[in-house]
Parts: sequence; C-alpha cells; structure tokens
Amino acid sequence: MEITLAHHLVLGAILFTIGLFGFFLNRRNLIVLLMAVELMLLSASFNFVAFSSWFNDVSGQVFVFFVLTVAAAEAAIGLAILVLLFRNRNTIEVDELDQLKG
Repeated sequence: MEITLAHHLVLGAILFTIGLFGFFLNRRNLIVLLMAVELMLLSASFNFVAFSSWFNDVSGQVFVFFVLTVAAAEAAIGLAILVLLFRNRNTIEVDELDQLKG
C-alpha cells in the first residue's frame, strides 16, 4: 500500500481538528491552550510538507522552516508569560485571570 497525498492531508486534518477541539473545549488551562495552538500550527506545517513533497518543490519546506521558528518563539514567550502569571497569581486557570482585562 502506497501512502498518497490524501493520506497526508487526512492526517493533517485530524491533527488540526484535535488542536481545535483542545482549544475550544478546554478554556481553563493555559498550558493546554498553548499546546493546542502548537498542534494546529504543526498540522498546517505537515500539510505544507506534504504538498511540497507531492509537487517536488522545496518552497513549502522552506516555509515550514520559518513557521517552526515562529512557533518556537511563540512557545518560549508564551511559557515566559505563563511563569510570570503563576508567580504573581499562583494559578494558571484562565477563569481566575480576569483582572488582566483592560
């Protein structure tokens, strides 16, 4: 059995859907929200690599390199903010962080 482009796209769609459900169903824990966003970014990157491989073009893979760089920076900044919030509020529950509203 050969793995086709459709198999890659279905896997990417499943990963994106899991990330979307993780984001909307768990609105309480900031760590899970960050992981869900990262899962959605990585599933989109997976689709870029699949199309790049299918069309024998490296531009999709180069774009994924930049997406992963931005995702790593986003994760580092998000975790730094999370650590500061935990130090100041002693919680990472989203519902208890209502004082951050402007």
